[in-house]
Amino acid sequence: MTDRLRIKLDRTLCDGFGICAKHAPEYFSLDDWGYAVLVGDGDIPERDHDAVQRALMDCPVHAIMELTERRPDDAPIPEVNEPDLDQLKTEDNEAEWGFSR
Repeated sequence: MTDRLRIKLDRTLCDGFGICAKHAPEYFSLDDWGYAVLVGDGDIPERDHDAVQRALMDCPVHAIMELTERRPDDAPIPEVNEPDLDQLKTEDNEAEWGFSR
């Protein structure tokens, strides 16, 4: 069985470099302003994995993402520890991030 490749294009991140359309024109086109548009539903056949992976890796703003499936038997997503806002150090209403200006 082959590995499945599904991708997503976040158009809000795209800066219009056009590298994706150069590497995989069957899956990426450019709109009237030069920004990328995903052609199709994001399911990539095995024969085109290399070209689409190249487009994904060469995108300078990382606007193309590989979608992965999570199965119920996968490890759970770890819980995020939120900061203690009551103990947050502030100076002149500005958060102190622990570095010098």
